[in-house]
Amino acid sequence: MVDYQTFLSRKTHLANMGGFDPIWVPDFLFDFQRHLVEWSIRKGRAAIFADCGMGKSAMQLVWAENVIRKTNRPVLILTPLAVASQTVREAAKFGIEAAISRDGKHQGGIVVANYQRLHHFNPDDFAGVVCDESSILKNFDGKIKDAVTEFIRTRQYRLLCTATAAPNDYVELGTSSEALGELGYRDMITLFFVQVTAKDWLGWGRTKYKLRGHAETEFWRWVCSWARAVRKPSDLGFDDGRFVLPPLSTREHVVKSRQGRPGWLFDVPAVTMQEEREERRRTIPERCEAVAEFVNHGNPAVAWCHLNDESDLLCDLISDARQVSGAQSDEEKEEILEAFAAGQIRVLVTKPVIAGFGLNWQHCSHQTFFPSHSFEQWYQSVRRCWRFGQTKPVTVDIVSTEGEAGVLGNLNAKAEACESMFARLVELMNDSIRLTSSRDFANKEEVPQWLSLTRS
Repeated sequence: MVDYQTFLSRKTHLANMGGFDPIWVPDFLFDFQRHLVEWSIRKGRAAIFADCGMGKSAMQLVWAENVIRKTNRPVLILTPLAVASQTVREAAKFGIEAAISRDGKHQGGIVVANYQRLHHFNPDDFAGVVCDESSILKNFDGKIKDAVTEFIRTRQYRLLCTATAAPNDYVELGTSSEALGELGYRDMITLFFVQVTAKDWLGWGRTKYKLRGHAETEFWRWVCSWARAVRKPSDLGFDDGRFVLPPLSTREHVVKSRQGRPGWLFDVPAVTMQEEREERRRTIPERCEAVAEFVNHGNPAVAWCHLNDESDLLCDLISDARQVSGAQSDEEKEEILEAFAAGQIRVLVTKPVIAGFGLNWQHCSHQTFFPSHSFEQWYQSVRRCWRFGQTKPVTVDIVSTEGEAGVLGNLNAKAEACESMFARLVELMNDSIRLTSSRDFANKEEVPQWLSLTRS
């Protein structure tokens, strides 16, 4: 005979607390950071979706140190390119020992490495793994992504940290859940979603997943059992304090091509992806010349681009610029990125897919950007400079053409949708947390006296 409490526990898809009570919680953590660290340590396998500049590095390091003190075994922190050195510097600032390993050899403790070097390591050497900027995994090819998932699958303690787990990107939430050992992606889809067909901007049908109408509350209740999402401390009920960003100014500039669009009397917005590619390549000189003029002010700046021809021309037009490109070795990329962070290079030219994740460039307050349809690239790129700890207003010059009107409009629409949806996510998750904490079916039911009377 199964009692009612056991029956309910079998039906509820919530993550169990598989961690331990915190052993070391240092004073340098802010109150909201302490809250997240203590929760993730008790959880054991957790995800922290905290916005850029909220101190994810400090929280990762404290989490890792607790796992080391609990197990007396090392912890591996995986980072995007060039973020490994930044993480070690952060550790030194907080008095925590951490060391970089590029070949899999280590002396124990906190070991930091880039995702690209994971193949040098043995998962059995580590009690826990931290995936910094975990959303970057979907930008890797299948080989690296599968290797990371397989590596952490058998580790008892796991922590995923990212700033852009998009509220409407259910695929990412599912893969994060699967990496933590919770519901698999397909199981999540089956349980909470219904498949629908939607037409994209070209009129082609695309398969999408929509939350079942009755499942929204339970879905976010399930998500918040293994993840926490926060844009600012007040999302968790704490005072924002110094975590208030300076103003962000985005200036849109439309340049005209000196060569008209072949076969057309005047430029019109591109419709197909092929037309967009042709538009970008045809207007490389005009767009790069505009960027070179905008960054001609003597202060640090970042020029984001997408094509190799763009980055090569920008470096020719900007005398004190250095580029980071895919053709360079990882060592050369890291050297240039660290030199820019140290103020030794004034203008950095690179692509969002190379340097758009995890790096701290608060010393820089000016960027230029060629728009694309990827909101994540836009968001992450801007947040390298416009992040907590930045003391100056940040300016981003968006350079596009008349034919790219559709690209810029799509990017702006995604930005507005993401802002409103992330606000809704935080609201739903906080409501779910309160709902979860209030569901205590072990309490004895109070029955009115008149109902408890028995017939004599």
